[in-house]
Amino acid sequence: MSDFPELTQAVIDGVGKKVLELVNAELEAGTTPQSILADYMIPGMLEVGNLMQEGEYFIPEVLRAAKAMKGALEILEPLIAESGGTDSAGYVVIGTVDGDIHDIGKNLVGMLLKGSGFEVNDLGVSVTTDTFIEALRARSGPVLLGLSALITPTMDEMPAVVKAVEDAGLRERVKIMVGGAPIDQEFADEIGADGTAEDAAGAVALAKRLLA
Repeated sequence: MSDFPELTQAVIDGVGKKVLELVNAELEAGTTPQSILADYMIPGMLEVGNLMQEGEYFIPEVLRAAKAMKGALEILEPLIAESGGTDSAGYVVIGTVDGDIHDIGKNLVGMLLKGSGFEVNDLGVSVTTDTFIEALRARSGPVLLGLSALITPTMDEMPAVVKAVEDAGLRERVKIMVGGAPIDQEFADEIGADGTAEDAAGAVALAKRLLA
């Protein structure tokens, strides 16, 4: 018997059809979209992150849960926007650096961040330095920038982006985290980033610390 409510467990299990049915049932019963997200959906994604850190869940399970979450967000986000929004855990700009088209890791991080209450502006893959800077300038206040790279040659783009953030005078309000298979803490320190994480769940924990 699960300790979680049925909707939360459906998110954890990644059963998209059931998640949509239960979300619609909650809406019909008068539950606010904010409450559905905060009380059912986010706890489900946080548990997915825990299971990944514990080695019980791997990328296929996390992707299933993320897909189920995405389907629910497509219903809930417009309703939340209509009703004046909900408290955000912070604003994140993420993208895979210029020359690199890998996005599974980035997408996982983005979905877990969204599921944890962050506003996420995903710029996609092979993102130029100028595009990152434009996205950061478009938002006032504290911002977290997430840079992803999977192939070693494109790692050189990361220090270039960090330097561009500094040159643009944005570094004081922009925290930078870097990630991808070839990235380690030593590299993050070397290029002046604020941190890295071993997996998507760790990235969410890091994001919370950096924007606290």
